[in-house]
Amino acid sequence: MAQSDCIFCKILAGEIPAIKVLEDERVLAFMDINPINEGHTLVIPRRHAPTIFDIEIEDLNAIMAAARRLARAIKQSLDPPGLNLVQSNGRAASQIIDHFHLHLIPRWPDDKLAAAMNWNLQPGDMDQIKAAAEKIKARL
Repeated sequence: MAQSDCIFCKILAGEIPAIKVLEDERVLAFMDINPINEGHTLVIPRRHAPTIFDIEIEDLNAIMAAARRLARAIKQSLDPPGLNLVQSNGRAASQIIDHFHLHLIPRWPDDKLAAAMNWNLQPGDMDQIKAAAEKIKARL
C-alpha cells in the first residue's frame, strides 16, 4: 500500500521521475540522484514498508535477488574493486526516507566514502557481547 507523502511511493506511481535500471512485480531499482560514487543504485520494494522490521519476507528476498543481479551488472560495467550494500532503519541509523531501500554503492580506493565507512576496531567486553547474544537468541 502506497503512502501519499512517501517520495519512493511517488516514484513508483510515476509522479516523480527516476532513472530506472531494473523493475519487476516486487521491486524497482533506480539511480540515486545524490550519488556517493558513479553507479550508486537504490533498490526498493513496490509495496510500502518503512523498515526491515516491517517488510514482507517475500519482498525482502526479491530485493536481495535484485541486488545480486545489479551488483554483477555494476561490476561488469563499471569495474569497481569493491561494493557496499547499505541499508538503514530509523533516524538513529540515518534513515531519511521512510520506505525500505537498499543502497548499492560501488567503491574505489580513496573515494569520498572511505573515511566515513571505516571505524576503528576495538575489542568489546566479552561478557556484554555474550549477554546481548543471549537476549537476541531468546527472541528468535
